Amino acid sequence: MSTATITSKGQITIPAFVRAALGVNAGDRVEFVQVEPGRFELIAATGSVVALKGLVRKPATPVTIEAMNDAIAAQGARGK
Repeated sequence: MSTATITSKGQITIPAFVRAALGVNAGDRVEFVQVEPGRFELIAATGSVVALKGLVRKPATPVTIEAMNDAIAAQGARGK
């Protein structure tokens, strides 16, 4: 187990072997996820954009701009 000290600005230095295990480098982002009260997990938030491929499927039939505008207008009318 490793420890780090919090600076007066609320900053910490993540130990080198933790950075290596997470695969993060200077400038990368990490997330702090609360798993229970008083306990957090540190997760690398540096996924590649390539990992998003296939997340959103293409529609079976193409949607026209007019159809999109009509759907937006209909939803907006319901919200008022």
